[in-house]
Amino acid sequence: MVEILSVAIAVTLMTSVFICLKWRNIRCVGDTPLSLMAFSAILFTSGLDVGLIMFPLVEFPIYAAEEAYSFTNPLAIEFGFWGFLVWAFYFLTTFYFCIVEPKVGLFQLGPIRWINNLIIIATCAFTAFLFLSYAPSYINGIRPLQQYSLVGFIILMAVWSSTEIRYLKILSLASSALFLLLNIVMLLASGASINEYLGTLGNIAGYFENLHHFLSPVSDYHGWYLFWWFAWSIMIGQFVARFVGGLKVWQLMLALLVIPSIAIALWFTTLYYYFANSISVSWALNGAMVFVGVIFVINSLDSLIRLYTDNLAVGVQQVGRVKYLIGNWLLIALLVLLYQLTPFEIEWVGMVVIGLYLVIYILLFKSRRELGKSFSGEKKVI
Repeated sequence: MVEILSVAIAVTLMTSVFICLKWRNIRCVGDTPLSLMAFSAILFTSGLDVGLIMFPLVEFPIYAAEEAYSFTNPLAIEFGFWGFLVWAFYFLTTFYFCIVEPKVGLFQLGPIRWINNLIIIATCAFTAFLFLSYAPSYINGIRPLQQYSLVGFIILMAVWSSTEIRYLKILSLASSALFLLLNIVMLLASGASINEYLGTLGNIAGYFENLHHFLSPVSDYHGWYLFWWFAWSIMIGQFVARFVGGLKVWQLMLALLVIPSIAIALWFTTLYYYFANSISVSWALNGAMVFVGVIFVINSLDSLIRLYTDNLAVGVQQVGRVKYLIGNWLLIALLVLLYQLTPFEIEWVGMVVIGLYLVIYILLFKSRRELGKSFSGEKKVI
């Protein structure tokens, strides 16, 4: 599996670079174009979840102690697992669904359409399952019944939010603002001076100095992350492509690689300052982190729920609000239990996605002449 993953990463990154060089000036416009600010908020909050908020403080000690990560510092490792290069996956799929899919319609083919939507549903449930699994680490003293009830409530709120696009946009902007506020509050509570914070931020340079290490899994845990990102990649591109508001291809790539990475870098630096200086997180700050994390989970789930219900034509308009709410809540809740009670793992979903990538590459190669003519015509218009 590691070899397949490494090859998939290499092919994906090379394709992204090729696209950015070959068709850099083509403008990308989605079905529902938004301003850059709204697009950035949806991009950031739809592509991330509670792990961004809560994982680093648990993972920094691991990265500091284990030999596999000794080539750089824990902050650079954490950033490498979440930021910059991995967003090239999302650039590739966003470009595809914005520019290529309308020309070829491969995801309208029966088998691909159903596999794609099963992937979306499975990954949606995994996001909720991940929160369920780690809730005891986030919330001290939480009991199993409370744990399951909280996850059930989160799923219900996500399904409700997905019923109208305006709810999704409001929630994305609100969660981005709350995330920024949380970062500021935690930074102030740490007592760090500007120079101390900037000095800590400088550790991220270790990622760029060792970028080659991140081109393939540096450990099994890193491999798990990469399979997770592959599992997300097609559906995030499919969802985000709807909201691109006229960016050129090179601008789109820059936006996806840089905008989320800035927020990630600033947040991880704040948490790393706590870790490096052995500063304990107060119960109030921990509660705030959990609250923002819950909002992130809801935001991730609602975008995915809206995506697969639109794809399968089982939205509110088609089935009615009550059936929509009950049906989607039951579906995601039951799949969360499937992850909990069976050996089912996200790596399997990631492998299916890599297989789907291969199928799409083959089909595009077969239609390369027609596709090339289409791009040539579009470039003349541009």
